[in-house]
Amino acid sequence: MGFTLIEFIGGWLTNSTAIMADAVHDLGDSLSIGSAWLLNRLGRKSANRQFTYGYRRLSLFGALINGLVLIAGSVWVLTEAIPRLANPVMPVTEGMLALAVLGVAVNGFAAYRLSKGNTLNEKVLNWHLLEDVLGWVAVLVVAIVLQFVDWPILDPLLSIGFTLFILVNVLRNLSTTARLFLQAAPDSKLQNEIQDTLLKIDELDSIHHLHLWSLDGEHHVLTAHVVTNASKAFTANHYADIKLRIANALEQFDLAHTTIELELTQEHCRDEVPDKVQ
Repeated sequence: MGFTLIEFIGGWLTNSTAIMADAVHDLGDSLSIGSAWLLNRLGRKSANRQFTYGYRRLSLFGALINGLVLIAGSVWVLTEAIPRLANPVMPVTEGMLALAVLGVAVNGFAAYRLSKGNTLNEKVLNWHLLEDVLGWVAVLVVAIVLQFVDWPILDPLLSIGFTLFILVNVLRNLSTTARLFLQAAPDSKLQNEIQDTLLKIDELDSIHHLHLWSLDGEHHVLTAHVVTNASKAFTANHYADIKLRIANALEQFDLAHTTIELELTQEHCRDEVPDKVQ
């Protein structure tokens, strides 16, 4: 927040659209990172009788909020920068240069630290920080060029350029986040691999009610009804053997939760559906 305040003051003093744009984005980043830290921390709480899967979906919810914040900030930048194309104003290039060097260093270090994150929330936050790094690089380029030529239009042009670039990537991540939030399958290829792997097990005839969804984009949940065509007497040992083979087959997919219901061929499924997979 302290650096964001410096940006606002610096942008006002230097009359630079790019700096003011980064100040707004950094303000959004500060709020987003704070909420993400809180939601991630809450997401590590253990499951209980009310939240039986735990709180990991809070991290996904944080990613959704942060994506919307970043889109709003990007739209604001465009509304400020586009009018400047018709009436460009020469900024104070010396101040821009000093603030740009500081901005690249501060945001670059933060983006590097967060680049190792795996959750969607961390990835969206990393786009926040990457946006700021690219923004300050744009400011640095403009400041250097304007030291030698009188082209003030470069300031709004570069602001628009990097904002559009980041906006496209954030929209892509936001689309993925929204799909997972609505419990869509996190990966159709993974879902097909799981299905094919189960059907390769001896004495498994078919699968239905196969549902794959994700708690936070990283921890996946699988439920399925599998039908066995076992011909010999279905003893407790036989039942345990099939369950063990299923567990061993699914181990490679590193699923957070699995619920498998075993049914006999002649058995009527209580959750009967028409989408049976052979």
